[in-house]
Amino acid sequence: MKKETAKIISQECIATDIYSMWIETKAADTAVPGQFVDLYVHDESKLLPRPISICEVEDGKLRVVYRVVGCGTKQLSGYKAGDSIELIGPLGNGFSMRDGKAVLVGGGIGIPPMTELAKQLSTKIGKENVTAVVGYRDSELFLKKELEKYATVVIATDDGSVGTHGTVIDAMDAEKVSGDVMYACGPMPMLRALKTWALDRDMECQLSLEERMACGIGACLACVCKTKEKDAHSNVNNKRICKDGPVFDANEIEL
Repeated sequence: MKKETAKIISQECIATDIYSMWIETKAADTAVPGQFVDLYVHDESKLLPRPISICEVEDGKLRVVYRVVGCGTKQLSGYKAGDSIELIGPLGNGFSMRDGKAVLVGGGIGIPPMTELAKQLSTKIGKENVTAVVGYRDSELFLKKELEKYATVVIATDDGSVGTHGTVIDAMDAEKVSGDVMYACGPMPMLRALKTWALDRDMECQLSLEERMACGIGACLACVCKTKEKDAHSNVNNKRICKDGPVFDANEIEL
């Protein structure tokens, strides 16, 4: 996997500390929902890339939506249309899109990868069979309009300002959400609860794990999760989130 010097098409702030960047890149040619790209900032003191989930893919361009959480993403947020950016991607394994009624669940910055997934699933199984359950902190509902193009959207907010006051689990129970397959991305406590919720209902469950990464290509073993089977690479019961994931079948992993 080689670095590519790509071109930023646009960037805008779409909520507090949340930025949307469109990039013209070869990575868009093969990207699938659930994969990510490694973005490098123009700062020699920061050797490691920033792994960012792919939000949308369109005609040789891809969109990333990310939250500013440190000095690296702060630098990224300052880039503008026309600037160049180095990246590697697409990386990791994405979601396996199944037939059957789909429930997509995103929490916080786990919402962006649900957008391209909803788009492609709506084409595959029909918008009427896609429900997106999304959890926000407050009324800043980034990506809601995009998701509404491809799915029925159910909202939960921490402060109760929109939708169900509480978690995505609370919202699913309140709205009597059901389906055949669950696809989810978000913080670990949310994924842990969703795994139990889905398996109790005999739903297939695919989870995209969020984790701090170093190399992003599977060489350093910095991002691992515990699994039921031994990894052929390390010969212990774990898998590399960046290389073997970030998407896993819920039955494979222990949360």
